[in-house]
Amino acid sequence: MKIKETLNIGKTKFPMRGNLPTTEAQRENIWFENKVYEARQKLNAGKPTFMLHDGPPYANGNIHIGHAMNKISKDIIVRYKSMNGFRAPYVPGWDTHGLPIEQQLTKMGKDRKAVGPVVWRKMAEEFARKQVKTQMADFKRLGVSADWDHPYLTLLPEFEAAQVRVFGEMVKKGYIYKGKKPVFWSWSSESALAMSEIEYHDVTSPTAFYAEQVKDGQGKLDTDTYFVVWTTTPWTIPGSRGISVNANFKYSQVQSKGSDKKYIIATELLAKDAEMFGWDEYTVLAEFEGKDLEYITAQHPFYDDVSLLVMLADFVTLDAGTGLVHTAPGFGEDDFFVGQKYGLEVAVPVDYQGKMLPEAGEDFAGVFYEDANAISLKKLADLGVLLKQEDITHSYPFDWRTKKPVIYRAVPQWFASIQSFRDDLLNELDQVSFSPEWGKKRLYNMLKDRGDWVISRQRVWGVPLPIFYAEDGTPIMEPETIEHVAELFAEHGSTYWFEKEAKELLPEGYTNSHSPNGIFTKELDIMDVWFDSGTSHQGVLAARDDLSFPADLYLEGSDQYRGWFNSSLITSVAATGQAPYKQILSQGFTLDGQGEKMSKSLGNIISPNDVAKEMGAEIIRLWVSSVDTSQDVRVSMAGFKQTAEAYRKIRNTMRFLLANTADFNPNENQVAFKDLTPVDQYFYARFNELVRDVKNAYDQFDFQTVNKLMMNFINVDLSAFYLDFNKDVLYVEAPNGDLRRSVQTVLYKMLVDMTKLLLPILPHTAEEIFEYLPFETGDFAYLTGMATVEDLGDTTDLIANWTKFMTVRDAVNKALEVARNNELIGKPAEAAVTLYLTDDQAKLIDSLHQNVRVTLLVSQLTLMHVEEADDTVASFDGYQIRVTRAAGEMSPRDRMYHTDLGADSAFPMLSAHEAQIIRDNFPEALVEGLE
Repeated sequence: MKIKETLNIGKTKFPMRGNLPTTEAQRENIWFENKVYEARQKLNAGKPTFMLHDGPPYANGNIHIGHAMNKISKDIIVRYKSMNGFRAPYVPGWDTHGLPIEQQLTKMGKDRKAVGPVVWRKMAEEFARKQVKTQMADFKRLGVSADWDHPYLTLLPEFEAAQVRVFGEMVKKGYIYKGKKPVFWSWSSESALAMSEIEYHDVTSPTAFYAEQVKDGQGKLDTDTYFVVWTTTPWTIPGSRGISVNANFKYSQVQSKGSDKKYIIATELLAKDAEMFGWDEYTVLAEFEGKDLEYITAQHPFYDDVSLLVMLADFVTLDAGTGLVHTAPGFGEDDFFVGQKYGLEVAVPVDYQGKMLPEAGEDFAGVFYEDANAISLKKLADLGVLLKQEDITHSYPFDWRTKKPVIYRAVPQWFASIQSFRDDLLNELDQVSFSPEWGKKRLYNMLKDRGDWVISRQRVWGVPLPIFYAEDGTPIMEPETIEHVAELFAEHGSTYWFEKEAKELLPEGYTNSHSPNGIFTKELDIMDVWFDSGTSHQGVLAARDDLSFPADLYLEGSDQYRGWFNSSLITSVAATGQAPYKQILSQGFTLDGQGEKMSKSLGNIISPNDVAKEMGAEIIRLWVSSVDTSQDVRVSMAGFKQTAEAYRKIRNTMRFLLANTADFNPNENQVAFKDLTPVDQYFYARFNELVRDVKNAYDQFDFQTVNKLMMNFINVDLSAFYLDFNKDVLYVEAPNGDLRRSVQTVLYKMLVDMTKLLLPILPHTAEEIFEYLPFETGDFAYLTGMATVEDLGDTTDLIANWTKFMTVRDAVNKALEVARNNELIGKPAEAAVTLYLTDDQAKLIDSLHQNVRVTLLVSQLTLMHVEEADDTVASFDGYQIRVTRAAGEMSPRDRMYHTDLGADSAFPMLSAHEAQIIRDNFPEALVEGLE
C-alpha cells in the first residue's frame, strides 16, 4: 500500500477555472427557466418590506460601464436584503420619451414634419422598445435578478395615466400656471429646457461698451448726454427695452476732451473705464444718485420708435462694466423681472431655431443669433456710439444633450410653481437620510434656490400636457377633464391625444362658459421628461400591488441631484405631501484610467459586454464591490485584470474548502463548539465576527468594506494562517478523528456561510459552489437565508488571547526567515524552535490550552523561561527565540521531523502517532506494508 493512499487528500470536481464567459450565460438561463426571482419573492411573502426603486436609464444604445456599476450595486443590495429576511422586489425601469430618441430617428433619415406627429410617435415607440430589449439583455448578462417580465416603461399607458393624475393633483393645489418669461431655450433641441438639463462650459464672447442717447432727461439730463451701457450679448440689443442702474450707486456725468458728448458712468468705475476708452483727459460735470436717474428715457440705437427706460435694479454690480446694464426683458431672467415691474414690452426677435426674426430689422432677419453679434457691433460702430469692443472668456449654459449653447428666450410656457410649496419640500427633505451625507446639503441648496420649473417642451415624443383651451383662449384644467384624459391614456396610450380632436378628448357632454359655441383646442406641448420619470413613485410604487410607497432607497449617480432625485421629490411632495424616498444613495461617475470622461470620440470607452465576454460578469461585479462608488471611479482593463486575480484567489479558496470537506457530513460529523480544539474555537469565533462585520457593511450599503473584509479574511486569516497549518491536520490525522472533524466543522461552516456572504456580489459562483453542497437544502443558493451571527457565549478572552498569540507567531516567522537566510533551514518543518518566555508571555501561551507547535508549522517546539536564555538567543518583537535544525528524521508521510520514527516496527518510516493512525484506519497496510 502506498503512503499517499493513507493521506486524506481533499478531492472535488469543482473546477479550478470558472470559464465564466460561457458558464455564466448558461446559469442565467437556468435562473430564468426556473423563475428563481419569482421563487424568492414567494419565499419572502409576508416579511418586512425593503423597497429599492429603480431610477430609469434612458433607452438608447447598449449599456456603458456606469450603467453596469449602477445596476450591479442595486442587485447586490436587493439580493442581500432578500436573503436577510426582507421582501425586496426589484422592478427595473426605462425612461423612454424625449429628444434623444427623436434625434436618433432623424439620424436614421426620418422626417418628423413629413410624417406627422402620430406616425413619428409610433416610430419613436418602436425604437424605444428595441432599445429597452437590448439594454435588458445587457443587464441580464450581468446577473441582475429582477422582475424582467414586468418592467416599467414611461411610455406604458398605465404609467402615462398615473403621470397625468399627478399633474392633476398639482393643478388642484394651484401649482401649475402659464407664463411668458425667459427660460433656457435650446435652439438645437427646438425646445425649452429646465435648469436640470443645463451644463456650463467656458466660451469666448464679444462684449460691447456703447452709448445710448438721452431722449427725455426729466429735467436732469440734456439730450447731448449718453448712458454708457455694457453687454456680453450684443445680439440681444434688438430686444433691448431699458437700462438698469443701482439705486445706491453714484453716477458721474463726464465729458472727455475734444468730445461734444457727455456720458453717464458709475463713479466708482469711471477711472478704469476712462482709461479703457482712451479718455486721456475728462471733466466731471455732475454727479447723481442712481435713484435720481429713474424714469429717464433714452433712444434705442437701432430703432427710432423704441425708447429705453432707466430702471432701478439690485442685480447691477460694480464688478465689471459701467454700472449701467443693457436690459432686454425677453432675453434674461433679471431683465424680465425688472421689466415686468416697470411694464416694459417683452420683445423676443429670435425664433425657435435661434434665427433673428424680421421684426429685428432687415439687417438681422434670418441671421443666426451668434452671427448677429457682428451685425450689432458694426451698426454701433457706424453710428459712432461703440466705445469699446473686446472678447471675454466666461461660463455659459449649454444643452446637456446636444452639447450646444442655449439662449434665454421668453416664450409662453407652462410652469410648476416651486415657490408655492418650497417649505414643504425642504421640510420633507429633513426626513431623508443621505449617503454620502453631503448629498443632503447639495439637494437642499438646489431646492432652496430653484426657480419655478418650466414643465412644457415643444417636442412630439412625450406625454402631452392634458390642457384644453376654450374659444376665447382660456386654459381648461379641471379635475373632470384631467381625469378623463388619464382614463383615455390608460386605455389607449398618450398617442391618442394626437390622433383625436380636442372635442373627442373631452368628457361626453362637456360644456364650458368660455366656449359658448362648443369650440375647443388642445395643448400640443409635451411634459418635460423629468416629469415623466419623476412621477414613477405613483406610476410604479403606488400603482403596483407588490410594491409600496414611499421607497426605502433611491440609488443613482450624483448627477441625479439635479435630475431624478429632484423631480421625484417635487412631484411627490406636490401630489402626496411626502418625499418618495426614505434614503438616497448616490454614486460618482466612471472615468477612464487617466481620470478622463469616457466618450466614443476619445476612444476610451470600456464596454461591460466586452469585459463579460473576455473575463466574465463576475469580474465586473467583484470590481464594483472593490471601488469607492461614492466618488468618481477610474476604470481600466488593468483594473479588471487585477480583479480577476482576486477572483481566482476566492475561487481557489472555496475549492480548497470544498475538497477538504468532501467526506464531511454535517449531520453526523459536526463537532459542537464547546468540543472544538481551542484554535478551532478561536477561528470559529473569529469567523463569527466576520459574519457580523460583513453584514453590518451590507446594511450600510458599503460594498467596498464587504470586499476588504472578505479578501483580508481569505488572504490573511485563512490562507496565511488557518489553512496553512491545518493542512497537516486535514491530510495526516485519522479520517474520522476528533482533530480532523474539529477542523472540518470550522471549514464547512465557513464554506456554507462564505458562499452566502459572497452571493450578492458573485451570484454565479455562489450558485456553482452550492451545487457541491449536497447536505444544504434548496435548489438554489439564492433561495436560502443569509449567514447568521451565532450566539457562542462570551468569546472575548478567547479571541483576545489568540489575537495576542499572532504576535508570537509573527516573531517566530521572522526568526525562521533569518535562519533560512543563514541556510540553517529550508522549510519551517526543518526547524526546532525554543521560546524563552517572560511570565506574562508564558501565561499567554498557557491560556490557549493548545499545543501551538502545529500552528507554527515547526517540527519541535520547546518553551523555557526567559532567564534561561543566553547571549546567543536573538530577540524578535520582544520575544527571545532560538532556531536550530530539527532533531530526528523526516517522515515521508507528514514531512515533519520526528525522533521516534520506527517506534512501531511494522512501520519503520513513520512516527508512533502516525503508525497508530495507520493501524486504526488502514488495516490492510499491516498485511501489504507501506511503500
